[in-house]
Amino acid sequence: MEELKRTTHFVLHPFQVQNFTNQLQLSGILARSATGLQLAYELRGSVDKVLLPPPEAAPQRRDGLWQASCFELFIGKKGSPQYWEINLSPSGDWQVYAFTGYRQGMGEETAITALPLNQQRHPTQSTSYRLTLDLPLERLIAPDQPIEVAVTAILQGQNGQQAFYALSHCGPQPDFHLRASFLLQL
Repeated sequence: MEELKRTTHFVLHPFQVQNFTNQLQLSGILARSATGLQLAYELRGSVDKVLLPPPEAAPQRRDGLWQASCFELFIGKKGSPQYWEINLSPSGDWQVYAFTGYRQGMGEETAITALPLNQQRHPTQSTSYRLTLDLPLERLIAPDQPIEVAVTAILQGQNGQQAFYALSHCGPQPDFHLRASFLLQL
């Protein structure tokens, strides 16, 4: 097994508490190896109050995933304005965007052609949900390049409300693209 460089546990907090988020906890683990980034989200509590899109038979690259419940990851090269946004839907659909700077130069990242997600849903228990990803980071960044990471999520409640989760909210509105919120360094 490949040796991990660094492992970090994280806890995400909602920008604003919504009725459906009162009994939710969102946390996880992020680890970087020489060639990849391993990520696991753990959603616990009243998970039945969150609209999680059902798994697709054939998940694919898709735009607009943040319009529903979506787990996100932002990765930036340390010392550079360049960054990537990874969107992961509970449906299994995914997307990776590359940016040249803050919300600038957005384009689909073609170096990533597949992004299989693993999920654990308890069919008779609605108190936990787990989503994991093994991102081939070497396709984006050299193994020795330091990175800054923001782990985020958008959860949609049964009532249609959205809650924006992040390690820290650095602006007056939810804005996952703010580089000041890329708090994890690996």
